Amino acid sequence: MRNKKIVVTGGAGFIGSHIVDELIERGADVHVVDNFAGGKRKDRINKQAKYHECDIRDQKSLSKIMRGAKYVFHKAALPRVEYTIEHPVESFEVNVQGTVAVLRAAYTAGVKRLVFASSAAVYGDQESMPLKEGVPVSPKSPYGLQKYTGELACKLWSELYKMECISLRYFNVYGSRFDPTGPYGLVVARFLTLRKDNMPLTIVGDGKNTRDYVNVRDVVRANMLAMESKKVGHGEVINIGTGREVSANQIAEMIGGPVTHVARRIEPKRACADVSKAKSLLGWEPAIALEDGILELKQSMKI
Repeated sequence: MRNKKIVVTGGAGFIGSHIVDELIERGADVHVVDNFAGGKRKDRINKQAKYHECDIRDQKSLSKIMRGAKYVFHKAALPRVEYTIEHPVESFEVNVQGTVAVLRAAYTAGVKRLVFASSAAVYGDQESMPLKEGVPVSPKSPYGLQKYTGELACKLWSELYKMECISLRYFNVYGSRFDPTGPYGLVVARFLTLRKDNMPLTIVGDGKNTRDYVNVRDVVRANMLAMESKKVGHGEVINIGTGREVSANQIAEMIGGPVTHVARRIEPKRACADVSKAKSLLGWEPAIALEDGILELKQSMKI
């Protein structure tokens, strides 16, 4: 990676900033594309990277920024499920039109490979667990549909334009630099913040709904392997999770403190990733147990 030009869209965000740091550590020439819609937090800015304040729908500017880049990590999105439900037109413009603009710009700039951040939201409610990439998807939100459309676009670009693309379906990502109001690892982030403020942990419904929580450092490692693997590049879709279902009640127990309950909302009851494809194609499997990840966050927050 040393001195290779690499572009990260959304590189000032939660996951993107961790990817930027890893690439800088590897000696890459990192260019970040971000409109800072989610703010410009100091802990998410790496002084060794080059930042371009740009909307991902601006294909002309993107093409100039990407010129000479070998790899692109496309992480920029409007990622809140609830927000896309309330703003379907705006979110489609960013998450679908923006993704196509990124793909087109990468192709015209001669980029070798693009790694796309997709989401387990594409699955919707499924009867069988763990979730395998081959099951028919059934998005229950504009966000899930938008990410699935992005996956299809990546596959088409691989086939039609011969540009290598891989889509990583993230499950619930948590870790340092989280935003308690953000979309990733929402329960973990909110619970830790409430605990820090000596407030009761707010559990939705009976707290039995499950999710698959994966540490952001494991996610970064998956991205690096997706960038390097010779077994992918043809529009593959790969789950990035842990294969472990954890309920909100269990998260509350790990964090500790009093709890309170609010009314249930409409959301998938269960989520759990089958990660065998990630292991076979990327040589990746999760390394950080949820208990260890939460303990690390509690210690850093002095809880």
